[in-house]
Amino acid sequence: MAGATNCPWKGHTLAKKIGAKKPSAEIVVVLGLGRFGKSLALELMAQGTEVLGIDADEAVVQKIANRLTHAAIADTTDEESLRQLSVHDFDRAVVGIGSDLEASLLTASALISMGVTNVWAKAISNAHAKILSQIGVHHVVRPEHDMGKRVAHLVRGRMLDYIEFDDGYAMVKTTPPAFLLGKRLGETTTRTEHRVTVVAIKQPGSGFTYATADTVIAPGDTIIVSGQIRDAERFSELT
Repeated sequence: MAGATNCPWKGHTLAKKIGAKKPSAEIVVVLGLGRFGKSLALELMAQGTEVLGIDADEAVVQKIANRLTHAAIADTTDEESLRQLSVHDFDRAVVGIGSDLEASLLTASALISMGVTNVWAKAISNAHAKILSQIGVHHVVRPEHDMGKRVAHLVRGRMLDYIEFDDGYAMVKTTPPAFLLGKRLGETTTRTEHRVTVVAIKQPGSGFTYATADTVIAPGDTIIVSGQIRDAERFSELT
């Protein structure tokens, strides 16, 4: 894991090291170790997932090499260089390049061409996201855009946290309104009147647990509700 390498390798040397055994499907390849790529790679490591980090900038790789499972200096837009690193043998790869549009697209294209089965890529605009999707990237993310939308929802409402899904569906962490307190959820009109479902509850001093029809909410509890975006927002405003 972290510390397995204390210096970055050039592509052919790393290929030998990885090629000593078949690459694990559990390793995630992160191409581009800027702010987004570095943050993602380190979070994956913290969660126990091995990471192969690749960047063309030697100084960038040297700074993070001893914190990743493997790190390599290579041109991510060059398919042959990626093949030398056995990238085509991995199932999951993330293109963390954003500001250099050409490098982002060429790197993503190389991964798709090599048959990597799950490719994520960062986009910095609608046009960038559209092109990534058109060339076959499986998952396109816009971190700044998505975070901006999320914070906007939090700022204008009384939600404690907010997650939005692509189909207009959201999950909201909020304080329960007074009319829910002291009642079994099955006795309330939460679903019929407010069109949301209480899916989890957290009592003071404990973690979240699944909510059931027999769950009774008390003052000081925190709940998570799910539903269409506007319905979930309206419900959070009832607190």
